[in-house]
Amino acid sequence: MSDLPDRLPPDHLPPDGLRASDADREQVAEVLRAAAAEGRIDLPELDERLVRVYAARTYAELEPLTRDIPRAVSDAVARRGEHGLAPSRPSQWAIAVMSGFDRRGRWVAPGILRAFAFWGGGRIDLREARLDANAIRIRAWAIMGGIEIVVPDDAEVSISGVGLMGDFGQRAAGLGSPGGPRIHINGLAFWGGVTVRRRGRPGR
Repeated sequence: MSDLPDRLPPDHLPPDGLRASDADREQVAEVLRAAAAEGRIDLPELDERLVRVYAARTYAELEPLTRDIPRAVSDAVARRGEHGLAPSRPSQWAIAVMSGFDRRGRWVAPGILRAFAFWGGGRIDLREARLDANAIRIRAWAIMGGIEIVVPDDAEVSISGVGLMGDFGQRAAGLGSPGGPRIHINGLAFWGGVTVRRRGRPGR
């Protein structure tokens, strides 16, 4: 009979098996962008690696993505962040592949957000998000999965998505209040759905 406990506490798990946070993924993405800016990797490879970064769930999935990049690049990115010289750009991807993503609460949204769900689901809540220039364009693809987008009730919303054997909700489209955010949503729902709902801002 084994003397090992049935479950090990989290601090005894192998580090590579620990779950990565959004901050961990964004730090790796910033290192990759810096490497691309120095010509160490080209733009197609940068895009390929960033997709893998934002789909990663553990440190074991993140570690190989910067293995061939000199430590000096990572250190330089860390130093810039410590001194506030180069704040990380908000993630432009939200990916769920047999998993899920959740963007809600107070978060910084990019000008263009690409959301992809395959055999998974995700939620994008813009009611408390900080939008660049008070506008955002969301490109949503739901393939045998679902994406829910919550927009504030004062937003001007335009929707031009297509549903093929699926549904791309159009009912939330319409004008908003003066000074409200501008939100454009397009993409594709195939054997899945993209739902857009209007909701009041929290605290109102």
